[in-house]
Amino acid sequence: MSVIMTLRVSGDAKKLEEYTRENPERMEGIVEKAKSHGLIAHRFYGTDGALMVLDEWPDAESFQAFFDQTQSEIGPLMQAAGVTEEPQPEFWHKLDTHDEYGWDS
Repeated sequence: MSVIMTLRVSGDAKKLEEYTRENPERMEGIVEKAKSHGLIAHRFYGTDGALMVLDEWPDAESFQAFFDQTQSEIGPLMQAAGVTEEPQPEFWHKLDTHDEYGWDS
């Protein structure tokens, strides 16, 4: 079963969006590498002073292999968004709670 990876850091959502608009080829390259490691889904979310990455991966090891390989590309993206802390990904697995709704439950 796949895992959800969340990564939350302090940063500027508008600066992140600006960087991605100005560097679409870099973003595409990162996504292609992620897909080659098994990425199932990916989104960035933002709020005042914070950014969150929400991904779905086959397993935590697939994400870690991707992240290790692309740190030199992800670093400038995070810097542009004003992120100064080291990202700490968290991995979540779906619980069988019998109350699923949406997302093709």
